[in-house]
Amino acid sequence: MDMPVTGMLNEDGIHIDMDHLKKGEVNLGTSIMAITFADGVILGADSRTTTGAYIANRVTDKLTRVSDTIWCCRSGSAADTQAVADIVSYHLGMYTTMEGEQPSVGVAAGLFQEICYANKEQLSAGIIIAGHHPSHGGSVYSIPLGGSLHRQSYAIGGSGSTYIYGYCDSYWKEDMSEADGIGFVKGALREAIKWDGSSGGVIRMVVLTDKGARRLLFLPDQGYEGPGEM
Repeated sequence: MDMPVTGMLNEDGIHIDMDHLKKGEVNLGTSIMAITFADGVILGADSRTTTGAYIANRVTDKLTRVSDTIWCCRSGSAADTQAVADIVSYHLGMYTTMEGEQPSVGVAAGLFQEICYANKEQLSAGIIIAGHHPSHGGSVYSIPLGGSLHRQSYAIGGSGSTYIYGYCDSYWKEDMSEADGIGFVKGALREAIKWDGSSGGVIRMVVLTDKGARRLLFLPDQGYEGPGEM
């Protein structure tokens, strides 16, 4: 499809004019993950943003709300992933207004995938989508570079994920309690931060259940033990 040069978003609401986005000067060189647990999902991420060999931001928030019950973790180009999340959030808002109900996580993941795949030659975006739905419970979807879509019990991504596949395989359990899930995510991200030079800073988490979203923060100067709830 020929892309117009007059705006960032095409008329179909999906295809993006990438000439109006930053071309990867700021990269999220990162560690992100999301898991399902007995009562919902937990998303987690480090907070380091790099510009080449330099750290541009030590306390970036890579966990983005796209609807009341669905959040995403972003890795890759900061500009690309922010633009995609904004577009999906807009469409999910329209869905809620027209249908009178919250969208499922699968609907959101499908929107993310359509945008990422349609623009795979221009985008640098690896995204994990997680959420809780009254009918389907918690679910996690992963979209790596290239725009394929995978539903998983847990998903890891970013440069730091290379170092924690063994950790996750060893310690993962289905239907963990919330406390065990938080410990699993925190432990995995601590290992990623330890070994990956592009990951660092604080650990942020979002716990999504039928009670809503709860944000957690863990600081390196406290050994990632607190302060906890934000």
